[in-house]
Amino acid sequence: MKKLRMLLAVIGLASWGSAQADYALNLPVGVTETSREIHDLHMLILWICVGIGIVVYGVMVYSIMHHRKSKGVTPATFHENTKLEIVWTIIPFLILLSMAIPATKVMIKTYDTSKADMSIKVTGYQWKWRYTYPDEGIDFFSALDAKSNEARQLGSKIDPAKVPNYLLSVDHPLVVPVNKKIRILITSADVIHSWWIPEFGWKKDAIPGYVTDGWIKVEKPGTYRGQCTELCGRDHGFMPIVVEAKTEEQYKEWVAAQVASKTVAAPAAAPAAVIGEAAAAPAPAVPAELTKEDLIAKGQEVYNANCVACHMATGEGLPGTFPPIKGSAVAAGPVADHIGLVVKGKGAMPPFGETLDATQIAAVVTFQRNGLGNSTGDVAQPADVKKN
Repeated sequence: MKKLRMLLAVIGLASWGSAQADYALNLPVGVTETSREIHDLHMLILWICVGIGIVVYGVMVYSIMHHRKSKGVTPATFHENTKLEIVWTIIPFLILLSMAIPATKVMIKTYDTSKADMSIKVTGYQWKWRYTYPDEGIDFFSALDAKSNEARQLGSKIDPAKVPNYLLSVDHPLVVPVNKKIRILITSADVIHSWWIPEFGWKKDAIPGYVTDGWIKVEKPGTYRGQCTELCGRDHGFMPIVVEAKTEEQYKEWVAAQVASKTVAAPAAAPAAVIGEAAAAPAPAVPAELTKEDLIAKGQEVYNANCVACHMATGEGLPGTFPPIKGSAVAAGPVADHIGLVVKGKGAMPPFGETLDATQIAAVVTFQRNGLGNSTGDVAQPADVKKN
C-alpha cells in the first residue's frame, strides 16, 4: 500500500492524504453567487458542445456507413451550394451568440465590485498574506501553520498524511461575514502572487505596484481553503489561504476580540512597495522587557515559521545558496548589526521589519544567538529593535 501511494503521488494520477481534495470530474459549484453562475455557464457551454459533437459525429458516422464505396454509392459531383454555405454560416453564428450573451453577463457581474458592504485589502509577501480591514482597523499576517511547517522540513520524520489539512492551514485565517458583499483589493509587496479560493469561483493576481480587485458574497458559514497559484519563488507551495466565513454575530464578536487584543496586529510601518495602504493604526507601545528564556522560546517559533526554509532546522543553511547561522559572524557579532540585518534584509533575504513586530524580531535574534549551536549569551529586547 505504501509503494502504491508513493507511485500515485509521483505520477500524479491520484490525490492521497488529508491535504488533498476529493477526486472530482467537474468544477465545484462553490459557495458564492458568482461561483454558481460560473458553474451554470460552464455546464451550459458543456452541453452545447456535447450537442454539437453528437450532431457532427453522428453525421460523419452515418455518411461513412451509408455512402461507402462497397455499397456502390457514386460520389457527388457538385462543387458548391450557396444555400448550404449560408446555413452552415448562420447556425454557428447563432450558437456562438447563445454562448456569448450569458458569458458576457456573468463576466460583467463578476467584475462589478460596486455597492460593496465592506472592503478587505490582501497583500502578498514571500510567503505569507497580509490582510487589512480599513473600516475595523485590523491588520495582520497569515502564514503556513506550525504543524504543516514542521512536517514539511527535511528529516522531520513526520508523516504529512497525519497532519490535518497539510499545507492548507494557516496560523491566522481571513475572517469574513456571510451574506455581505465584500470587495477584495489585491496587491503585492515583492513578486507576483495569485489569490485563489476554488469555492469562490475566481482568482486574481497580486502584482507589485498595482491593485486588482474582485468581490465575494459567501452564503454558507464554514472554512474555505486555497493557495497562491502563481510561481512566486522558492517555497511557493507553502503559501496557503484560509477563509473562515462566520455569521454576522460571530463576525462582530471576532472583530471586537481582535481590536481588544491586538495579538495579531501587524507593525504600524507599512512597506513602501505597497500602494493604496489603508491608514495605519496608532503604533503599539513597546512591550516590556522579556526574560531570556521567554525570548528564546518565542524566537524558536518565529524561526521555524520564517527562517527554517532557507537556513535549515539546524541553522547550517544550504552551502552555496543560503549562509549558515550556526557559528556565523553575524550571530557572534554586535547585536545591533544582527537586528539590522533581520529588519532590513540583504540580498535574497527579505526585510522582516515589514512582516514581523519588534517582539518577534527580538525573540528570533535572541534565539539565533543562543541556539543553533551558538551561545553568546546576548539578549535582544523589543526596545533594541525599535532603534533600527
